[in-house]
Amino acid sequence: MIFPRSKNLDQLIKRKNNGLIKVITGMRRVGKSYLLDPIFKDYLLDSNIKDDHIIKLDLDEQKNKKYWDPNKLSDYLESLIKDTDNYYFLLDEIQLVKDFEFVLNGLLHKKNVDIYITGSNSKFLSSDIISEFRGRGDEIRVYPLSFKEYYESIQGDKRQALLNYMRYGGLPLCVLSQDAETKQQYLIGLYKTIYLMDLKQRHHIKEIEIFDELCEILSSAIGSFSNSKKLSDTFKSVKHVNVSFNTINRYIDYLQDAFLINKAKRYDIKGKKYIESLKKIYFTDLGIRNSLIGFRQYEITHLMENLIYNELLYRGFLVDVGIVIKNGRNKNNDSIREKFEVDFVASKGYKKYYIQSAYMILDAEKMAQEEKSLDGIKDNFQKVIIVYDDFVTYHQNEKGYVLMNIMEFLENIDYIN
Repeated sequence: MIFPRSKNLDQLIKRKNNGLIKVITGMRRVGKSYLLDPIFKDYLLDSNIKDDHIIKLDLDEQKNKKYWDPNKLSDYLESLIKDTDNYYFLLDEIQLVKDFEFVLNGLLHKKNVDIYITGSNSKFLSSDIISEFRGRGDEIRVYPLSFKEYYESIQGDKRQALLNYMRYGGLPLCVLSQDAETKQQYLIGLYKTIYLMDLKQRHHIKEIEIFDELCEILSSAIGSFSNSKKLSDTFKSVKHVNVSFNTINRYIDYLQDAFLINKAKRYDIKGKKYIESLKKIYFTDLGIRNSLIGFRQYEITHLMENLIYNELLYRGFLVDVGIVIKNGRNKNNDSIREKFEVDFVASKGYKKYYIQSAYMILDAEKMAQEEKSLDGIKDNFQKVIIVYDDFVTYHQNEKGYVLMNIMEFLENIDYIN
């Protein structure tokens, strides 16, 4: 089974020969190395780049261990440049080289060198890796397979495919596993033996049990507003352990730094400002999220919300959680302030979309409930309601809101326009 990763390939093509180091980032086992070779390498060959002008170096292979010495690596790579034609260096597991930043920055002085790198240790998985290149790094983020990429490869019944995707996620090796037991064992083992150990090594985490329990709590609360105080209270009431706010904030930052989760900020749409106190946590891969709680909680509403959030990130949007604050009066004519949540405010360039996620809309009352938050937004950006149920199909209602089902959203990238 082949996963073409067309979006990421297109990103690499657009950045080709731009004078920057292309840094391929993303969570472990997401397919970063595969993107470079064979996908990008095959593209270069098909574009008539000579084979000896494409330098692929797998630094984790025993025969290449000598190049962990930065001086030897630098001398070797420079020795391969024989003419003025462009050379493409595809360097995998670059973090094995001491002071690799200096080696790569030095190569950039040559006008006919284009550099692409990946890595997988705890340092390289950090989102601050770009800073190592002092403005000369260009990040390409690789996400788990989108549902569209996933389905194009497996085919079959779409609704069953969606259910499987929401349970086991989009990590390529998990998708390739043939049965449920193998998928579950792979995901559970991946977290315990790779992700958790990476984080422990990088951050010298001593209270690993508390860290592990925090991951379970976060996985149970996707789609819910939370902050360090609420999480600390949960530890105290459920686990009977005192954990400080600072420790919780630090551990959540570690998870985000390793690309395992994302934090969605709360945004006051009318006031046009962020409200810092509460955030929502979403998992980058739903399979990893489900593995943390033993595949016990399978709530379609929360998983669907996480799925939509991930899809928007995959499509290149900046995504916040919206709040609409409306002034009104109660039955006693007292002044009140009401808050209504907009699931997502998705922005890209000059475009902005307000998006609601709903499981079912069976009657006018439920429709009014979903529309209520959107009704309070007075600008002209597109308002969208995505429904899990197939009974809703793509159309625009009398208020100008676009409605569609989840499958239409996932399969048609332009439907929210």
